[in-house]
Amino acid sequence: MQTNPWLWIAFNAGVLSVLAIDLFGFQRKAHAPSTKEAAIWTAVWVALSLGFNALIWHWEGPAKALEFLTGYLVEYSLSIDNIFVFVLVFSYFVVPAAYQHRVLFWGILSTLILRGLMIGVGVALVSAFHWVLYLFGTFLVFMGIKMLFNRRKAVAASPLIRLVRRLLPVSDNYHGARFAVQRDGRWVLTPLAMALIMVEAADVLFAIDSIPAIFGITRDPFIVYTSNVCAILGLRSLYFLLAGIIHKFAYLKPALALILFFIGAKMLLVDVYHLPAAASLMVIGLILAVAVGLSLLTKRRRQAAAEPTTKAHHNSLPISILR
Repeated sequence: MQTNPWLWIAFNAGVLSVLAIDLFGFQRKAHAPSTKEAAIWTAVWVALSLGFNALIWHWEGPAKALEFLTGYLVEYSLSIDNIFVFVLVFSYFVVPAAYQHRVLFWGILSTLILRGLMIGVGVALVSAFHWVLYLFGTFLVFMGIKMLFNRRKAVAASPLIRLVRRLLPVSDNYHGARFAVQRDGRWVLTPLAMALIMVEAADVLFAIDSIPAIFGITRDPFIVYTSNVCAILGLRSLYFLLAGIIHKFAYLKPALALILFFIGAKMLLVDVYHLPAAASLMVIGLILAVAVGLSLLTKRRRQAAAEPTTKAHHNSLPISILR
């Protein structure tokens, strides 16, 4: 069924309006969002996405709404992988906390354009060649296995940095929130621009995983695009909420690997058995819930194991003082 063109126009107009409000209303002054502010914005983006899901239910029916919700959950969970890289990039370039939101805003804005182009190509390939689904499925199974045994996806930072420095003049110092400054009559990139370039490069690499994954849920271009966009929009606030604690979720990486493997296997078996979207949503949600639960349980056990040592240390202090 062809999606009404006005839905495409309304969705993109809504996205641009929300981004404009965010940029010119709430983020006019550069600052490092607090945990409370990041939590509020994360809740806002999730609420907006679920509200849009309700509209899809009203416009397109429950089947499409379920596809959107499943696709959104997959893309949102896979986008967590980006947070690991954002932490590395900002640490490498020593980006001041007040300017990190600016890098992520413009990075995600251009990401929306790149993702739109890549999704368009993916939809065209899947529509023209059915065997592309098998190619995507095989790739996702491979990436799932690779992620399961590799601790972190490598981002080729050094070669790209060297290439940019070879082609363009780059300053060694920050100049506020500016990406480029004029020096001796020519424009020079700042380290903030280099961080933006690396964020863009990382997203291109991660899109290679996430875009084929969504085709394992639905082949409706509107659902593929909107679920991707809604997941990406919430990524900035999610970064500021989780950047300091994400390393504590030890089982999150294996969970993402299992999700990729599951979706890849689902695509490979598409002509043998059709798994309903509701079942896919339950499996993916269960994997994430178990991963978070095990991570919290492991963290609690480690803290409990460390407490006796700490108590013993404190109890020995008075004795040592008396001696």
